Amino acid sequence: MSSEDQYERVYTGSEVNVQYLQELLEKEGISNRVRNDFDSGLRAGFGGGLPGQVQLFVISSHLDEALKIVEATFPEHK
Repeated sequence: MSSEDQYERVYTGSEVNVQYLQELLEKEGISNRVRNDFDSGLRAGFGGGLPGQVQLFVISSHLDEALKIVEATFPEHK
């Protein structure tokens, strides 16, 4: 992955759900990144984000494929 890769958010939810989605995406060869603003804020000494809410990002070129996986896994999440 180069630093020029653009990432798009595909899901925001609990850490457990995000970890499960990460496994599914990795099985399909889709690179992903997780961002937890709440934990990052605590470590840095300031508040940020919501407790228990984690964001999952994928490279833009895999966005459509990743969204299909998210929607199939969590159909209530749109």
